[in-house]
Amino acid sequence: MRTLIVEDNAIFRKTFKKVLCKKFPFMVVEEAVDGVEAAEKVETFLPDLVFMDVRLPGETGLELTKKIKVSHPEIHIVILTDHNLLEYRKAAFDSGADDFVVKGSLNAAVIEALVKSIFLDTNLD
Repeated sequence: MRTLIVEDNAIFRKTFKKVLCKKFPFMVVEEAVDGVEAAEKVETFLPDLVFMDVRLPGETGLELTKKIKVSHPEIHIVILTDHNLLEYRKAAFDSGADDFVVKGSLNAAVIEALVKSIFLDTNLD
Protein backbone atom coordinates (compact mmCIF):
# COMPACT_ATOMS: atom_id res chain seq x y z
CA MET A 1 0.00 0.00 0.00
CA ARG A 2 1.37 3.38 -1.06
CA THR A 3 0.41 6.56 0.79
CA LEU A 4 1.23 10.19 0.05
CA ILE A 5 1.03 12.88 2.73
CA VAL A 6 0.62 16.37 1.25
CA GLU A 7 1.23 18.84 4.06
CA ASP A 8 3.36 21.98 4.29
CA ASN A 9 3.75 21.81 8.10
CA ALA A 10 6.89 19.70 8.54
CA ILE A 11 6.23 18.75 12.17
CA PHE A 12 2.68 17.58 11.45
CA ARG A 13 3.80 15.75 8.27
CA LYS A 14 6.68 13.92 9.98
CA THR A 15 4.58 12.98 13.01
CA PHE A 16 1.76 11.72 10.79
CA LYS A 17 4.22 9.66 8.74
CA LYS A 18 5.75 8.18 11.90
CA VAL A 19 2.32 7.05 13.12
CA LEU A 20 1.44 5.50 9.75
CA CYS A 21 4.75 3.65 9.54
CA LYS A 22 4.43 2.37 13.11
CA LYS A 23 0.81 1.19 12.73
CA PHE A 24 1.29 -0.16 9.18
CA PRO A 25 4.93 -1.25 8.78
CA PHE A 26 4.30 -2.57 5.25
CA MET A 27 3.00 0.82 4.07
CA VAL A 28 5.28 2.88 1.84
CA VAL A 29 4.84 6.55 2.70
CA GLU A 30 6.00 9.51 0.60
CA GLU A 31 5.69 13.19 1.45
CA ALA A 32 5.02 16.38 -0.49
CA VAL A 33 5.10 19.95 0.83
CA ASP A 34 3.08 21.69 -1.90
CA GLY A 35 0.82 21.10 -4.88
CA VAL A 36 3.60 20.97 -7.45
CA GLU A 37 5.53 18.29 -5.60
CA ALA A 38 2.30 16.40 -4.84
CA ALA A 39 1.22 16.38 -8.50
CA GLU A 40 4.63 15.01 -9.52
CA LYS A 41 4.55 12.29 -6.84
CA VAL A 42 1.01 11.25 -7.76
CA GLU A 43 2.27 10.49 -11.28
CA THR A 44 5.52 8.78 -10.30
CA PHE A 45 4.64 7.12 -6.98
CA LEU A 46 0.99 6.30 -7.85
CA PRO A 47 -0.34 6.24 -4.29
CA ASP A 48 -3.40 4.28 -3.23
CA LEU A 49 -4.15 6.85 -0.55
CA VAL A 50 -3.47 10.59 -0.26
CA PHE A 51 -3.79 12.65 2.91
CA MET A 52 -4.23 16.20 1.56
CA ASP A 53 -4.03 19.41 3.54
CA VAL A 54 -6.58 22.01 2.45
CA ARG A 55 -4.15 24.91 2.63
CA LEU A 56 -0.96 24.51 0.66
CA PRO A 57 1.52 26.96 -0.83
CA GLY A 58 0.38 27.83 -4.34
CA GLU A 59 -2.41 25.49 -5.37
CA THR A 60 -4.96 24.54 -2.70
CA GLY A 61 -5.55 20.97 -1.63
CA LEU A 62 -9.07 21.19 -3.03
CA GLU A 63 -7.84 22.27 -6.49
CA LEU A 64 -5.27 19.50 -6.46
CA THR A 65 -7.88 16.95 -5.37
CA LYS A 66 -10.04 17.85 -8.38
CA LYS A 67 -7.09 17.36 -10.74
CA ILE A 68 -6.04 14.04 -9.19
CA LYS A 69 -9.58 12.65 -9.33
CA VAL A 70 -9.82 13.45 -13.05
CA SER A 71 -6.74 11.43 -13.96
CA HIS A 72 -6.75 8.93 -11.05
CA PRO A 73 -10.30 8.44 -9.72
CA GLU A 74 -9.21 5.26 -7.92
CA ILE A 75 -6.92 7.15 -5.52
CA HIS A 76 -8.59 7.58 -2.13
CA ILE A 77 -8.16 11.18 -0.96
CA VAL A 78 -8.61 12.29 2.64
CA ILE A 79 -8.80 16.05 3.13
CA LEU A 80 -7.09 17.30 6.30
CA THR A 81 -7.96 20.66 7.81
CA ASP A 82 -7.80 22.62 11.05
CA HIS A 83 -11.35 23.89 10.49
CA ASN A 84 -14.43 21.80 11.23
CA LEU A 85 -16.77 23.94 9.16
CA LEU A 86 -19.69 22.78 7.02
CA GLU A 87 -18.43 24.92 4.13
CA TYR A 88 -15.05 23.15 4.22
CA ARG A 89 -16.71 19.71 4.26
CA LYS A 90 -18.95 20.61 1.34
CA ALA A 91 -16.05 22.05 -0.65
CA ALA A 92 -13.94 18.95 0.05
CA PHE A 93 -16.59 16.53 -1.15
CA ASP A 94 -17.49 18.76 -4.10
CA SER A 95 -13.81 18.57 -5.09
CA GLY A 96 -13.95 14.79 -5.13
CA ALA A 97 -12.49 13.97 -1.72
CA ASP A 98 -13.44 10.60 -0.27
CA ASP A 99 -13.04 11.58 3.39
CA PHE A 100 -12.71 14.72 5.50
CA VAL A 101 -10.80 14.79 8.79
CA VAL A 102 -10.19 17.63 11.24
CA LYS A 103 -6.52 17.60 12.28
CA GLY A 104 -7.37 18.33 15.91
CA SER A 105 -9.31 15.07 16.12
CA LEU A 106 -6.36 12.97 14.95
CA ASN A 107 -4.43 10.61 17.19
CA ALA A 108 -2.80 7.24 16.54
CA ALA A 109 -6.02 5.29 17.17
CA VAL A 110 -8.09 7.51 14.87
CA ILE A 111 -5.49 7.29 12.11
CA GLU A 112 -5.33 3.50 12.43
CA ALA A 113 -9.13 3.15 12.35
CA LEU A 114 -9.42 5.47 9.36
CA VAL A 115 -6.82 3.60 7.30
CA LYS A 116 -8.36 0.25 8.20
CA SER A 117 -11.82 1.49 7.19
CA ILE A 118 -10.46 2.70 3.84
CA PHE A 119 -8.79 -0.62 3.11
CA LEU A 120 -11.43 -2.85 4.69
CA ASP A 121 -11.00 -5.54 2.05
CA THR A 122 -7.24 -5.62 2.52
CA ASN A 123 -5.55 -7.57 5.29
CA LEU A 124 -3.91 -4.80 7.33
CA ASP A 125 -2.93 -6.86 10.37
